[in-house]
Amino acid sequence: QVQLVESGGGLVQAGDSLKLSCAASGRTFNSYTMGWFRQASGKEREFVAAIRWSDGNTAHRDSMKDRFTISRDNAKNTVYLQMNSLKPEDTAVYYCAVTLSWNNYYYISRYSYWGQGTQVTVSS
Repeated sequence: QVQLVESGGGLVQAGDSLKLSCAASGRTFNSYTMGWFRQASGKEREFVAAIRWSDGNTAHRDSMKDRFTISRDNAKNTVYLQMNSLKPEDTAVYYCAVTLSWNNYYYISRYSYWGQGTQVTVSS
């Protein structure tokens, strides 16, 4: 079983930065891919970024790659999402998740474990 706990969300102003954390436990993660997703109120959950645990290879949603960066700390079993120049439209609940398949990192259905989410609210 895998447990994921997100933290770092909050209320910020447009233009501010936030760094989200996702602490993982329960298994060794060398063969896993970790992903960040977000879901705004009334909208579908969408892919934000993913990182392959074994070598740190990353992927970011095109519309966010200039502002958001995913990273990991192997020693802490923690994945991060650095978010810069935040906009009101970034307001959402942000989730981290785990999948065994790097090739399908974009697809929500491929992720087996999810955290509880952390709220990010960006005021204008």
